[in-house]
Amino acid sequence: MMDRSRAASVDPAPAPSPDQKTDAKGLQEALHEQLFANDEPSHAPDGQTAPESGRRWSYLRRGAKIAIGLAIVAVFGWLPLRAIWENSSVEAVLNSRLVTLRTPIGGRVAAAQRVTDQTELDAGTVVLRVVNSRGDRTLLDNLRRQKSRLENERPSLAAKLASAQAAQKDLARQAAQFRDGRVLQLEARIAEIQTSIEAAAARREEASAAVERASSLAKSGNVSTVELSRLTRELSVSQQTELGTRKRLDAAKVELAAAQNGSFLGDSYNDRPSSVQREEEMRQRAGDLEADLARTDTDIAWLANEIIVEEVRFADLSEANITTPVAGRVWEMMTSPGEDVQAGQPLLKVLDCSGTVITANVTEAVYNRLQLGDRATFEPNDGGEPIFGTVVNLTGAAGAPANLAINPDALSKEPYRVTVASRDAAARACTVGRTGRVVFARHETAP
Repeated sequence: MMDRSRAASVDPAPAPSPDQKTDAKGLQEALHEQLFANDEPSHAPDGQTAPESGRRWSYLRRGAKIAIGLAIVAVFGWLPLRAIWENSSVEAVLNSRLVTLRTPIGGRVAAAQRVTDQTELDAGTVVLRVVNSRGDRTLLDNLRRQKSRLENERPSLAAKLASAQAAQKDLARQAAQFRDGRVLQLEARIAEIQTSIEAAAARREEASAAVERASSLAKSGNVSTVELSRLTRELSVSQQTELGTRKRLDAAKVELAAAQNGSFLGDSYNDRPSSVQREEEMRQRAGDLEADLARTDTDIAWLANEIIVEEVRFADLSEANITTPVAGRVWEMMTSPGEDVQAGQPLLKVLDCSGTVITANVTEAVYNRLQLGDRATFEPNDGGEPIFGTVVNLTGAAGAPANLAINPDALSKEPYRVTVASRDAAARACTVGRTGRVVFARHETAP
């Protein structure tokens, strides 16, 4: 506005002479001459300085325009050139796998702690509880009843066993007394028989002497033949009596040996007396009761173990804690406290921040140059720190995994997909959804 007021205050400029240039450059010079014709001396000291200053200003403006154009071309042309020269992706997004937590039982959902969307969780954190108040405890009650019945029967068996053992000990004492008495009786009988043998031997010797004396007298006629025959008969009787007594002694020794070994011989009783037989029967009964008591103890111990197992199973069926298997944050809550759920129903999805991946799509030419294990760098579009990783999956045009937080199908500029895994701290920050591009290191082939 100031230049226009100045131009209005001065006299109108003379018309250009015919020899002046009428092209654009000449008109521009004439315009500058008119603008700076009546300016202060500092701007146009003489008639020649004004055209030169205008020409210099025109050159500066033209150079500035050229520089700005080159800068625009460099900025907007560098990205496609860099994409052509480098092995890089067309699109890329920071992604992570989802862990879906499902309920193992049916019941009602209860909150273990305050959990909202985007809540960060450590591994093993109890997020929700599912309570089933209608759990089946029939088997547990039956096991407890059986255990109680056996525990009630055990004292009776123990008492019967103690009574049988006491009776068995008493009968064993009686049998021992009978055996000792029988042994003493047989020893006394043997002593008696030995005495009878000695008496029979004396009578035999006396009869033998009488026969010898009668035989010598019968030769002289002093003893009759009848008397000699009687004496001879008495000698034979005494000999047989001694022989029979010795046989009785042998029989008594056999009975004594048998009694000392626990067997008893006789014509009017069995080989074992009634006390011994009753003692054996009571010992057998005590053994049976002891076996029954041991079986009862074994059954009680087995039932106690089964009750523990059933209690654990019933606890698992009546209440279940939903814990996070990995460290991450809540991605999606699919239920709320107080809701009734069925077994296997998904409750929430947790973002696995320990296994952050980068999903990218690349051109066909770049995809064919990639190999598993190649190094890659994710450069965020927001200018953040780059994330380094390695190529772990080349799915190409195949369907993308369904357990990712962001479906790789959303990257639709190119159909060839690549997955890059990273363990960097920036990746563990779990900033899922950041966009950028992935630059792949060129694979060096072995000579």
